[in-house]
Amino acid sequence: MTIDTPAWVRDAVFYQVFPDRFARSARVLAPGPLEPWSAPPTRLGFKGGDLLGIAEHLDELQELGITALYLTPVFQSASNHRYHAYDYLAVDPLLGGTAALRELVDACHARGMRIVLDGVFNHAGRGFWAFHHVLEAGAASPYRDWFVFDQARLDSGRAVSAYPSAEERRALEAGGSGGAYRSGAASLRVLGYQAWWDHPALPKWNTANPQAREYLLGVAEHWIRFGIDGWRLDVPEEIDDLEFWREFRRRVRAINPEAYIVGEIWHEAPDWLAGERFDALMNYPFLEAVLGFTAGSHLDPAAVAGQAELGRTVVPLDAAGFGERIRRALSVYDPAVTAVQLNLLDSHDTPRFVTMAGGDRAALRLAVLLQMTLPGAPCIYYGDEIGMEGRADPDCRRAFPADRGAWDTSLRAFVQAAIALRHAHPALRAAGSFRTVAAHGMTHVHIRQDATELFVIAVNAGESPATVELSVPEAGGRRLELQPMPGWSGGAIGRPEEAADTGSIVLVVPAREGVVLRATG
Repeated sequence: MTIDTPAWVRDAVFYQVFPDRFARSARVLAPGPLEPWSAPPTRLGFKGGDLLGIAEHLDELQELGITALYLTPVFQSASNHRYHAYDYLAVDPLLGGTAALRELVDACHARGMRIVLDGVFNHAGRGFWAFHHVLEAGAASPYRDWFVFDQARLDSGRAVSAYPSAEERRALEAGGSGGAYRSGAASLRVLGYQAWWDHPALPKWNTANPQAREYLLGVAEHWIRFGIDGWRLDVPEEIDDLEFWREFRRRVRAINPEAYIVGEIWHEAPDWLAGERFDALMNYPFLEAVLGFTAGSHLDPAAVAGQAELGRTVVPLDAAGFGERIRRALSVYDPAVTAVQLNLLDSHDTPRFVTMAGGDRAALRLAVLLQMTLPGAPCIYYGDEIGMEGRADPDCRRAFPADRGAWDTSLRAFVQAAIALRHAHPALRAAGSFRTVAAHGMTHVHIRQDATELFVIAVNAGESPATVELSVPEAGGRRLELQPMPGWSGGAIGRPEEAADTGSIVLVVPAREGVVLRATG
């Protein structure tokens, strides 16, 4: 099957926004008290960030170099993260409503930016109108098969327990699998319906039902017609229905052939990226490799373990271990897929990168350099560029500081320069142009190239300066220039005449810094 991924994503730099926490606009009136903006976030509290607030900061994001936004869910919901949707066809009024999304989409497109929304099609919120209809009408509801209900319980007239008692909650805990994934069997038995991971607030859709299926696919089509540029899909593996995702792709791409479809799958999944379902995945193996290498001895295992999956997979890596993980990540998929993988360093589901790195911002600088010079589409979680910290949810979802005095402006300048480097040089975005040329101790060196330019990128994650001898025949006979990066000394080229002549290069890389060498001509 032909692999057809959107060309624009290969050149994109994404910025992930958790809308409740990025910026408030004075044009969106709060209906009542909000959690103080600067207070530590809570699981249930609303800060009052909105879509117009994002629109009013697009100039700053564009200045940073961002070309695409990925927003966590925006549809009507009673949760601050909005993964509990009760209406998929209306934007939450706390975010400014559908009119605010219209303004944001139009403002993005006017700047040449794209916007991707989060689609949650595995489960709804218990306030979703069709689920509520069954709560009220029981077996008489025509929507009784839209979710996974205990049909015998409905027929017997027993009420579904969407708001469980303390005794029912204890039964849920006792009946759960106890592992990282809970099948929902306990909730089906105790509550009368299957809930995602047995969370009562999240009834699971029955995508085998034709009417429910059509509703969800219609939602996907509706917002693509509205003008969004793609979907990030929440827990898609838990919809174990290949034809559902095939049809999803067909119908979305029929409206917008360049729509980006990216799935939240935390592990390698080549079957999902073979041309029938998704274009890319959220590249958590990339995160694991980059964090393990750049943080090294600074890694905070307790912070990492705040996200159970990362607690199992993130370990300190030397350059060889990092190189092997990256080689593996780049070999699993077709180059057209690799070029559009969503390369993230953290997300709303993980502790902040800086926190996992033990507060070491040097690790983040190294990670950003790798992110901007390796194949795939970089994605920055809002606030990482100014040094935001945070442990596991909800702490990783703090409000973006409105006071610039709280920003690490030197870090932001570095991130901006790294993004600008990527944008300025197609060689850093070209598919299939990656090669590791050295991996010694804590220093990893790779190259990226196209027909006119070649880049040598060396990253020293160690605590001492490193001198590495490289054989890069492709650089022979070309002009060599070190590319400055804000806050770094820039390293040095040893025996520069020999390097320019033969491509035998000696690089001196300061501790906890990187070197970017450009060869032209």
